[in-house]
Amino acid sequence: MERFPDGADVDFHSPLDLSRAAAAVLDAEGRVSGWGPSAERLLGHAPEEVLGLPAARLLAAEPAQRLSALCRAQGPRSTVLELRCRDGRALRAAVTFSPLAHQGAAATVVVAADLEALRGWEAQLAMLQGLATESDVGLTIFDTRARVVWGNVSTDLELGGIAQYVGRPAGDLFPEGEFISRHHPPDEDRIIEHVLTTGEPITGMHYRGRAPSDPVREHVWSCSYHRLVDARGEPLGLFEESLDITDRYRAQERLSLLVRAGKRIGASLDVRRTAAELADVAVPQLADEVLVELPPAVIEGRRPPTGSAPGHSLLRMHGRSPEEFRTSPVSYPPSSPQAMSLATSRPVLDTAPPDGTGPAAAHSCLFVPLVTRDAVLGLATFRRTGNPDPFGPEEQALAVELAERAAVGIDNARRYTSQQAAALVLQRSLLPQHLPEQSAVDVAYRYLPADSRVGVGGDWYDLIPLSGARVGLTVGDVVGHGVHAAATMGRLRATVRTLALLDLDPAELLTRLDGLVAQEAEPDTDDGLGDETLGVTCLYAIYDPVSGRCVWASAGHPPPIVADASGAVAWSSLAPGPPLGLGGLPYENVELSLSDGSVMAFFTDGVVEDRRTDIDSGIDRLSQVLAWQRSPLEELCDRALSALPPGPQSDDATLLLVRARRLADADVADLELPPDPTVVAHARARTERQLADWGLSELSFTAALVVSELVTNGIRYATGPVTLRLIRDRALLCEVSDNAHTAPHVRRARRDDEGGRGLFLVAQLTQRWGTRYTSSGKTIWAELALP
Repeated sequence: MERFPDGADVDFHSPLDLSRAAAAVLDAEGRVSGWGPSAERLLGHAPEEVLGLPAARLLAAEPAQRLSALCRAQGPRSTVLELRCRDGRALRAAVTFSPLAHQGAAATVVVAADLEALRGWEAQLAMLQGLATESDVGLTIFDTRARVVWGNVSTDLELGGIAQYVGRPAGDLFPEGEFISRHHPPDEDRIIEHVLTTGEPITGMHYRGRAPSDPVREHVWSCSYHRLVDARGEPLGLFEESLDITDRYRAQERLSLLVRAGKRIGASLDVRRTAAELADVAVPQLADEVLVELPPAVIEGRRPPTGSAPGHSLLRMHGRSPEEFRTSPVSYPPSSPQAMSLATSRPVLDTAPPDGTGPAAAHSCLFVPLVTRDAVLGLATFRRTGNPDPFGPEEQALAVELAERAAVGIDNARRYTSQQAAALVLQRSLLPQHLPEQSAVDVAYRYLPADSRVGVGGDWYDLIPLSGARVGLTVGDVVGHGVHAAATMGRLRATVRTLALLDLDPAELLTRLDGLVAQEAEPDTDDGLGDETLGVTCLYAIYDPVSGRCVWASAGHPPPIVADASGAVAWSSLAPGPPLGLGGLPYENVELSLSDGSVMAFFTDGVVEDRRTDIDSGIDRLSQVLAWQRSPLEELCDRALSALPPGPQSDDATLLLVRARRLADADVADLELPPDPTVVAHARARTERQLADWGLSELSFTAALVVSELVTNGIRYATGPVTLRLIRDRALLCEVSDNAHTAPHVRRARRDDEGGRGLFLVAQLTQRWGTRYTSSGKTIWAELALP
């Protein structure tokens, strides 16, 4: 009798065994002459109730004649009878009749057992027989010293004969195998010790190795271990059941590999990284090494070449990560399997001969073309050098699936690289190629694009020469990345330049720009730029080198950082206005008085803010750089960008450094004139004397004529004094200011008109002229080229 762990009793004796079956004795007349305890247990009749009675009374439905025939039969006879129990129910029983000579009198020994119990025992016996001889489950019994005692037919076939292993340790069965399940003891000796000691079964362990009967192919088994105990509960040993799950395990591995490939391959939008991702996913589960070979055009983001000989002009990728990658040129002859795969767009399997002289000493090579959208992008080579198993049909299909995923990823990365290159070219073409030299300021600038995976952003910067030797300075940022952001940036930069040339003050310029951006962001626009224009920041400043006055206004953009000539650094605490396109609050001018040599830093978020650091830390970092304001501006720019956190940039970084210069007093001449026409001659004379002092007598006639016309115009329309200013800079600047707000216009005078030719002459005699408005009136200015 054995007891299972759950407490159920299992008896492997036959129900017809004399130790268990119901036994009775019949005499020659068929009367019951012997009635054992087992018969009482089966039918419930006590001996005194049946002894001496005809046995036929114990039959439920059988005729008495049949019982007599069974008793008279020569030799043992077995049959199925329906017997009557003491409680009245009928019991189908298996009954055996055996003649017995006893003291010269004929007698029959009857042995009976419950038919259902007998059938169950026979089924158990058949099951045990099947497990021993026909089951695919390997059964192996070990004694308490972990030595082999017995194995069924399945184990015998795997080991190439169980007899040679009987009495040997368990470790001798698969000496080079290993458990690949790590949630239990890692080796078989410790597993056996654990089961024998604790009685706790260990199930579902995956074991990988090569069976002695099939040493070439690697197998995977699911193994379980159970302790065997005797009737007293003492350990007898344990048995191992193993099932070869190689095909199922590899199918699960292929499925998990495909799931992993779907998550990893092609997510980077980088050609080289995608090739590395393919190698990283396939090694070592599918192959020992993976090579990816691509044409240079694909690596650079261009379309793959068409019409060239297959296998020519490829670059082989080495390594499993982008950091390890290096490229080397390779080409294949037309008869090679690589060229055949490229030419046919189909995988080609090349298996090395037994002596190992195949390609690259590999046991098996699978060449799979990287094909997508009817174009061959390159070739993926899957190699097995340590694994002697050739690529089977399922593994070839898996390699093709991985190559297809990689091809889509590489093609997407190629297209993305091409788009990013176009966006970068567009952005660089829209940014100023150089900033014009000005007497008012010295400038240095840097533009650092975001990481290629993020895409080109919409940062811009500009320096705009204005009238009166002044300069306009601007930086801006369009939220978003890509071609749309770059195009929007170019359009906004051009708009700022146009508005700046109207001599608008910073707040007025941003107000007008805000209205234009709001119109572009309306839902009915179909230019595709509305999303970008909803997140535009801009800062615009005007610096006057005559007065040292700088006025700026901001639309959601960080204010400039200013370092004066002493090195003291200040940052405006005034909150900027709303970003462009939102409307609402008006923009406000901020006025600064700059000493000669002061440095202003105009920047975008990428210089001071990163996902790893906050903006306050970035402002402090840039302020520390500006404290060295006496250093050359180019050196300060390099220091500022070198202080950025290492790693890829998540946003564009634009930095514009401006050192303010004051014009010398000797280069500026002011003359205040009363509103009297007779002072025009005095203005001409003063202009001629000033030009003589500056060594510009060649311009005296032209300049005197221009001044005469501008002063005359001012006196005619003004109600107060008129101011004449001459500035010697890169050009001769003539400015006449008055308190009138009406602007003159150039018109072509008719022959009989007495006036209207003054501004026409001014326009013809000067490089450019214009009008700018101030809080107290207007200024008409004109520039004359120096000799």
